Amino acid sequence: MLAFAPLHDAVGAAGRALTWFTTLLEPLAGDAATAAAIVVLTVVVRLLISPLTLAQVRAERRRAALAPEVRELQRRYADDPARLQGELYALYRANGASPVSGCLPLLLQAPILLVMYRLFTTAEGGTGLLGERLAGVSLGHHLGDGLGGGALPLFGALLAALLALAWWTSRRMRRAAATATVAGTPTEGPGAAVLGRLLPLLPYTTLLVALVLPLAAVIYLVTTTAWSAAEQAVLRRPRPAPAPAEGR
Repeated sequence: MLAFAPLHDAVGAAGRALTWFTTLLEPLAGDAATAAAIVVLTVVVRLLISPLTLAQVRAERRRAALAPEVRELQRRYADDPARLQGELYALYRANGASPVSGCLPLLLQAPILLVMYRLFTTAEGGTGLLGERLAGVSLGHHLGDGLGGGALPLFGALLAALLALAWWTSRRMRRAAATATVAGTPTEGPGAAVLGRLLPLLPYTTLLVALVLPLAAVIYLVTTTAWSAAEQAVLRRPRPAPAPAEGR
């Protein structure tokens, strides 16, 4: 138990923040205050970790800019793996990049996402949120508990939102892959075609996850997925090509 004490404390702190937001929103949202607080808390957390996402995108862009040089080194030293590794290391170091730098922000985000998951799927936060209701449906309600009352339209709307977000994200990933703009994704070699087919399917896994989560967690999942979609649209928007210098 002592090994998980920091996680428990973090979930408790998140629970207190959720309770504060619920109290703040209650005059406006009424019985939906807890659900509204889930949305607000999710947005606040995503804002706090947005610098990590920005760092990840910048790292990916640096690696993408080096891709032609990487391919040339791979062609030149195909028969000398040791020399290739040394040349790649020197290339990345000279340009302030790293082949794994884009993964570090994801690793730093993982504990935060774990805290949010435990807050919205267990009673660990001490908020009693899973006993609260939205449109007459308990926030602890699972699809497996039945679709009576308001559960069917409520879960239907949330799953439809997740499906639309998954479709939009998948479409964007397919376009990026077609133009070879997915930073860090190999565009050549035997695994590239398989990876190109699998990556656009990943957004749809959120639907599968939502099928086994309580309503509170599904609300969180829709909110954070929508935030991610908007964030990626802004951060990964195509950059205009630099204007050619005028001849003198």
